[in-house]
Amino acid sequence: MKNIGVYIHIPFCERKCPYCDFYSVKSGRTNIDRYTSSVTGKIYKWGKTLERKADTLYFGGGTPSYIGADSLALIADSVRLSFGLENAEITAEINPSKDDFDFEKLRKSGFNRVSIGVQSANDDELQMLGRLHTVSQSDLAIKKAQSAGFDNISLDLMIATPLQTKDSLERSIDFCAEHNVQHISAYILKVEEGTPYCQFSNLLNLPDDDAQAEMYLFACEKLKEYGYNQYEVSNFAKEGFESRHNLKYWNDEEYLGLGPSSHSFIDGKRFYCPSSIEDFMNDVFIQNDDGGNEEEYIMLRLRLAKGINNDEYKKRFGHDIPEKYFNNAKKFLDTNYLVMDDNSIRLTTDGFIVSNAIISEILS
Repeated sequence: MKNIGVYIHIPFCERKCPYCDFYSVKSGRTNIDRYTSSVTGKIYKWGKTLERKADTLYFGGGTPSYIGADSLALIADSVRLSFGLENAEITAEINPSKDDFDFEKLRKSGFNRVSIGVQSANDDELQMLGRLHTVSQSDLAIKKAQSAGFDNISLDLMIATPLQTKDSLERSIDFCAEHNVQHISAYILKVEEGTPYCQFSNLLNLPDDDAQAEMYLFACEKLKEYGYNQYEVSNFAKEGFESRHNLKYWNDEEYLGLGPSSHSFIDGKRFYCPSSIEDFMNDVFIQNDDGGNEEEYIMLRLRLAKGINNDEYKKRFGHDIPEKYFNNAKKFLDTNYLVMDDNSIRLTTDGFIVSNAIISEILS
């Protein structure tokens, strides 16, 4: 059986950003330790139940660095005991605002990748995003991670945010590249229902769809110039540094998610935990539909720059890609959105901007 990925959701933040709709709460040390203990116990139970090996471990949030390197190491050790983690990619998301975070402790405990939430290299933009860190703190966090021995570092950037211009976006990209990191994630800001940004969206002066697309394409081109290859809609990496854990999602492979709001895909079944710490501690899970079917696979794989390939498709499903999908894709051959031949279909960078509409049409 193929190795699975393990995702651990850390649902704690010092303060929630006004654009964020991920589940998180503010909490003290007692509740953090209680949560850590619950997670390690559930890892042990799932290890006994599944009897599977894992080769990726990812801590997301929330703010994983908020609970400290000792707690992250404790959870990672429990995953290692239960799921092996042989030659694994082990990642933690880091908020640069915590100046005293112990990168050396994290590295010595087996973590080999960090994802640092830079978001912007312009202090005025960071303030508008409600971030607690400054550009100088991002610089310090990256340098401390490198000094601790991390040679697989990812930085998060946001595109089309309040106050951002093409020039300021270029400064942010330059900042990331000049630190010689291996991976950059660049996401277009999406105003989510229920967030303060949604409530006050008319005051944010956000760029329209055309301006967003222009900034996204500019970022893709600039990152390419710096040697970051786009391998997914929002992800760019130096050769060999693509996120192995995130590729499990886009390749429709199996993973176990632990923590409130986390999702899992195991043995063809999708299930998730509600957005509640207490529900998670009480083993409440909600079953979704079956996963891993042909349409789902195509939908996910078309987010990747390599798209869908007939050889890989046939190996997984036992037959060629159905002709109807090629016929539907032909509608876009006169555009700059899609490239196809007798064996594959893939979206271009321009196509990624309208990927939802194109994928929906291909699957219709």
